[in-house]
Amino acid sequence: MPVSLEQLEAFVAGAETGSFSAAARRLRKAQSAVSTHVANLEADLGLALFSRAGRNPVLTPAGQRLLLEARVVLDRREHLMGVAASLEQRVENRLVVAIDELYPEHALGALFADFARHFPFVELELLFPLMEDVSRLVQAGTADLGVMWRQEALPTEMGFQTIGWVPLKLVCGRGHALAKERVEWEELKRHRQILVAARSDGPEKRRLRVAAEVWWVESHWVILEMVKHGIGWAFVSDHVIAASPAAPDLVTPDLQFDDGDWPVALELVWHKQRPCGPAAAWLRQRFAATRIGDGFGGGRGS
Repeated sequence: MPVSLEQLEAFVAGAETGSFSAAARRLRKAQSAVSTHVANLEADLGLALFSRAGRNPVLTPAGQRLLLEARVVLDRREHLMGVAASLEQRVENRLVVAIDELYPEHALGALFADFARHFPFVELELLFPLMEDVSRLVQAGTADLGVMWRQEALPTEMGFQTIGWVPLKLVCGRGHALAKERVEWEELKRHRQILVAARSDGPEKRRLRVAAEVWWVESHWVILEMVKHGIGWAFVSDHVIAASPAAPDLVTPDLQFDDGDWPVALELVWHKQRPCGPAAAWLRQRFAATRIGDGFGGGRGS
């Protein structure tokens, strides 16, 4: 049974406007053409879509059901045309962005909602690796862009831009020994430290190591649960602490040597030798504009 898009448009317009004359005005066609399209559709389907017993056509039960399907078909046509227009403008079909958990997740919702409005036909994949794993994914071409904490030895083929700073706090559980006294630096070394662990085994993994005994955990959120239960102490970002269910059971020790905040630089990274399309360029600009914790320090340039 041949069914045309014009027939479906006439059917949907007739159902939504309540009359074929109103549908004709919406579609800028003659009423006779709309009526013919609907009649031909009914003949092709072998079903009555409208009851014409009254002054205006009323959907039959079959018409009510098929109206849903017709709208889907017409919506997909609009989507197809949008994808084609996007490709014509050389917008990327797909982007992969790798973001360290250190980046505040509350800032991501608004950013990517805006991205969806600007690039509705770009398929997006978000990965959440840690530390050096971000740059390795970008370097290998698995990710198009990365957001990570500053890597001191970045490969030369990588471009970068500082986009903010995240303060890390030293926390422990309420029952931990460090919570009960003014803490000196040497005291930290005597208690187990729980550190976030990348899957790669580079120098960044050990940058914040202080204690002799360390547990490595691949999640800031799980680290806080372990700290809550007195397993050890840790450096964790403010936004993760604030959002964690473990927060009421955590304390920041009274430190003799510092005020308790260790700012870590966040950087946007990309591969210099790979072309940057409109969607990736927009994301680079937007990440740079959405500054995180600017009061902590300066960047190292791009």
